[in-house]
Amino acid sequence: MTKLKDVLIIGGGPIGIACALECKKKNLDYVVLEKGALTNSLFNYPLNMTFFSTSEKLEIDDIPFISNHPKPNRDEALEYYRRVATSNNLDINLYEKVLGIEKVNDLFVVTSEKRQYNAKNIIIASGFYDIPKLLDIPGENLSKVNHYYKEAHPYSMQNVAIVGASNSAVDAALEIWRKGGHVTMIVRGSSIGDRVKYWVRPDIQNRIKEGSIKAYFNSEVQNIKPDKITVKTPEGMTEIDNDYVVALTGYRPNFEFLKQAGIALSEDNLIPTYNENTMESNVKGLYLAGVICGGMETHKWFIENSRIHAKVIVDHINSK
Repeated sequence: MTKLKDVLIIGGGPIGIACALECKKKNLDYVVLEKGALTNSLFNYPLNMTFFSTSEKLEIDDIPFISNHPKPNRDEALEYYRRVATSNNLDINLYEKVLGIEKVNDLFVVTSEKRQYNAKNIIIASGFYDIPKLLDIPGENLSKVNHYYKEAHPYSMQNVAIVGASNSAVDAALEIWRKGGHVTMIVRGSSIGDRVKYWVRPDIQNRIKEGSIKAYFNSEVQNIKPDKITVKTPEGMTEIDNDYVVALTGYRPNFEFLKQAGIALSEDNLIPTYNENTMESNVKGLYLAGVICGGMETHKWFIENSRIHAKVIVDHINSK
């Protein structure tokens, strides 16, 4: 017989871990289901990524995050959240993907790849890093096209097109150029993104100004071929020699999963419906935590401003 859980948490990232800590403190019977590795999104970040936030702002449950630098890197964050999870003996099932949620009377039936669970409450803290925003152009399915960037070495001595001008795109462009790649940036807007890290912005602007990195602004890739790409620029169409395309145009939450669970989404930015005071969605007993609350506005929520969601949610569950 399936044991009834007080809370089932979907997502084993920093916010899912924060929710688990709160549940444990309040003596709630909980479990976390994570489809990949612990903090799977952070694990898939570029190897040399540095956070915009300081370590203090990435801490959860007042557990100190000690970093060697003012702004921690990917490896330090992985170590921190791993130690938080293991030292507190949190109940986290890794590599167990949730397939669906169904509400039967006042309880939830959650089906994963491995088993079925019954729960009084659900917290969805699954983030948005798993589904890239596609270009939807011919040739995007070629093996030379990547929507994630890990490290620069494979692109050394290659003609690489970076699509986008966000933090990830700028970091990739600079790293690949410094490792001997021939980098061209294709940017839909008129400049490098406004939210690019302030200590990186002058670097990329200077590399573009001096011609080390070629940039096409107000431009879009129209076609990807095995050895070239076609780009629509303000001056017209142009073909560029190309070995790899790194399309870092952003990511989106799994809206189909949210809708299947009964959560209503706004028409404009697909923002899920929830009570800001409790984080409870339009489905009673189903809560949202972390960056998934922003819908397509994926820049709205971060670890530092959504870690409070855990306490808000668990306090509301406890009050019922």
